[in-house]
Amino acid sequence: MNKFWILSLFLLFGFAPSKLVKTKMGGGVTVSLPADFYPMPPDDIAQRFPSVRAPLGAYTNQDRVVDFSANISATQWPDANLEVARKFFKAGLINLYDKVDVIDEGIQEVNKKKYIFFEFESYVRGSKMQLGSDDPILKYTYIQYLVQPKRTLVFSFSCPKDQREDWQETARQMMKSVKVR
Repeated sequence: MNKFWILSLFLLFGFAPSKLVKTKMGGGVTVSLPADFYPMPPDDIAQRFPSVRAPLGAYTNQDRVVDFSANISATQWPDANLEVARKFFKAGLINLYDKVDVIDEGIQEVNKKKYIFFEFESYVRGSKMQLGSDDPILKYTYIQYLVQPKRTLVFSFSCPKDQREDWQETARQMMKSVKVR
């Protein structure tokens, strides 16, 4: 009978992401991801990351709606002025969406390295020109940047906005677990 109540509470109060597992990506990157995340298939990568550069790693959950990726940005910074870089990256993010509600932003230290981070909800209008795509896209995103002398690494977590409460703490834990050699 006790198991029934525990299961009922679990279902009533929502989903709890699985425990985090250390995962090695390319480029000397290690991050702890939920145990049920798996590498994105090539078709998903091509659709979600339309770029000449493949991501260092891209993972998704079983429903393929919650994602984590690590990329090398085309943007390089000649100096370590993180405040100027933060303003630049924020302007770029705001231009990607129709509306952005910033939850938190700043510069934080993770495993002895300084990262620029943004946590936000975004809104993109649907397209009335495409059949079936007139609903807006609402997302929760946590993104952080590591500016290094010859590269900028970008770590991104996203999920549907209505799943934010289920994933926000896990996203923060994942970002605080990032290690770069």
